[in-house]
Amino acid sequence: MTTFGAIGIAGTGVTVYRKWLDAIADNIANINDAKPTSGAAFQARYVVAQPMGGQGGAQVGGVALGSATGRLVYEPGNPMADKDGMVRYPDIDLGSQMGQLIMAQRGYEANLSVVDRARDAYLAAIQLGRNL
Repeated sequence: MTTFGAIGIAGTGVTVYRKWLDAIADNIANINDAKPTSGAAFQARYVVAQPMGGQGGAQVGGVALGSATGRLVYEPGNPMADKDGMVRYPDIDLGSQMGQLIMAQRGYEANLSVVDRARDAYLAAIQLGRNL
């Protein structure tokens, strides 16, 4: 693998992890969105990564959506409550989302670190060529 190959492969990883971070941010931002029971709850987003053919790397293969059913909560004071006082919330676990956030952040940072190290190696090789 060449230095440029390492930068390219790590760059694909950065893109996948950034999309994962975006999906997690959406999920956390909408975790307390109440909806009427007649409608669907916010559906959590889960990034599906897949390998790229050929040179290696990863890409986003799609986004899987969570349940639109959500969970019903008794909140008679909520303006969106039905006649029984029920509203619909997304079925998203904050603890799980925070764990995924940590994993995605570390993966993002690791891929950026590979890009930095490959760039440093490339610059060092150029400097060696100048010194000859």
